[in-house]
This record gives sequence, C-alpha cells and structure tokens, in this order.
Amino acid sequence: MLRYALKRLLSLCLSLIVASVVIFAVIEVAPGDPAAFMLGVNAQPDTLAALRAELGLDVPKLQRYLAWVGGMLSGDFGTSYTYRTPVAQMIADRLWVSLPLALYALALSTAIAFPAGIYAAARRGQPGDMAVMGATQLGVAVPNFWFAMMLVLIFAINLRWFGAGGFPGWDKGLWPGIHALTLPAIALALPQAAILARVMRSSLLDILGEDFMRTARAKGLTRRQALWRHGLRNALIPVLTIIGLQFSFLLAGSIIIEQVFFLPGLGRLIFQAISSRDLIVVESVVMLLVFAVISVNFLVDLAYAAVDPRLRART
Repeated sequence: MLRYALKRLLSLCLSLIVASVVIFAVIEVAPGDPAAFMLGVNAQPDTLAALRAELGLDVPKLQRYLAWVGGMLSGDFGTSYTYRTPVAQMIADRLWVSLPLALYALALSTAIAFPAGIYAAARRGQPGDMAVMGATQLGVAVPNFWFAMMLVLIFAINLRWFGAGGFPGWDKGLWPGIHALTLPAIALALPQAAILARVMRSSLLDILGEDFMRTARAKGLTRRQALWRHGLRNALIPVLTIIGLQFSFLLAGSIIIEQVFFLPGLGRLIFQAISSRDLIVVESVVMLLVFAVISVNFLVDLAYAAVDPRLRART
C-alpha cells in the first residue's frame, strides 16, 4: 500500500509541475496588456512603463514564472493588479463560499444517486427502473443553470422560502449560510446525481453477472442480499471515479451558478479577474483549482486501493 501511495504521490507532483507550466504559458500568451487595460487607451508611454515595472511585468517570463511558483510554495500568491489586495486573502475569502457549496452539492448528489442507482439495478427492466432512468436522462439533458432559474422562480419568488441570491457570510451563523447555499447546491447536485445514478446502476448490473455473485445466489442468498453483501462494494470503483470528478467540477465549474445566485465564490472571482485582465489572480486561482482536482484524484486512487486489494497486489 505504501509503495502504491508513493507512486501516486510522485505522479501528483509531476502533474502539478506540468500544469503550472501550461497555465503560465497559456495565460501569458493571451492577448492584451494588464497595465494598458488598467490605464486605458490614452495612457502615456512613461506612465505605462512605470506601471508595468510596479506590477513586475517588465522582467523576463522565466523569472516571473519562477517567482510565481516560489511564491505559491511559500503561501504568497502575489498581489492583485486590480484590487491591490493579496491574492491569497482574496482566495481564502472566496473559498469559504465555494468549498462548502461544492461539499453541500456533492453530499446531495450522493444522497440522491446511491439509492436511485441501487433501486434501479435491483429492479432491472421493471417500471421502477424505467422511471429512474427516465428521470436521470432528464437530469443529464437539462443544464444546471436552467434548474437554478426554476428553483429561484418556484422557491424564492413564488413560495419565498429562500432568497433569490447573495450570501450573508458565515459570521451571521451556520444556518443562514447553509440556507443561502441550499438552492445553488440543489441546482449543482441534480445533474451530477443523474450521472452518478446511471453509473451506479450500470456498475451494479455488471457485478450482478459475475461468477462470485452467482455463487452467492447458489448458496441461498436472495438477489437483494447478494447485491448488498457482495455487489455494492465491488461496484464502487467506477463510482468513486465519478465522485472524485464531480467534486472537482463542483469546486471549479460553478461559475454560472455563482453568477445566477450572486455568490462571492471562486468561480465569480475568476470571471471578474478575466474581465479585468488581472493575470496574477487568474493564474493563482486556476492553479489552486488544478491542485484541488489532482489532489482529489490522488485520494480517489488511494480509495481504489482500499476497496480493491488487487490494485495493491499489482504494485
């Protein structure tokens, strides 16, 4: 197990190095000069040069890359060009919105998908199975921002059970924060729950056809008992992959939902930074999200080894 974990950790480090190079290169070759954007089209050349020097844009790109990576390793993400605020502080403030939202949505997605997928697999070909698969097909086809608008229309405007947007801050208490994140979390969770339920059903159906499941049935277990005692754990490997990818998506891909509900999260921060050509914010936030994605995949790999001993035996 230790050798397996070390190999995955080495892969994580190499992936982060490659990702940092790609992110820096892609953002640096993007058209537009942040200093010119900040000063406007009528800026004088000497003023523009002075601002570029102040922002550190006049040094060679390799030196800027090494300074950026070294700063991130020490916890210094630089200073925002637009807000003149430490990027680390901006990320920390927004992360306390995006991370609870992603975890909330993932919990809802899992709570919906697991029972739905198991129920459909246990009733293959029956009306219950067809009803679940029809609902999941609808969930996959409909975009989450449409769910978000419908939720606002029904629960915020008509029923007035929730606010239409905004976030009060965790200093106002746990319940107001959770209450404000409920509709966005549901909007994010429904499409992901549909995907996860379909994967859960397919994985369980594949397991039900294996020899060890037929042996369990031959020993006197019912279909339901064999599914719960032997099938579920073996079906979790592809499901864990989807859960890991979903968390990464929910953390990094909620830009539209945060815009719909006016949430001050990382997605909205990236949108604002791109609009204002605040390169240091874009680079740092994207690198942080890449780190989160790769770290989650690393944890999923470890979960694989815990669930399936065959993976440990191969290393």
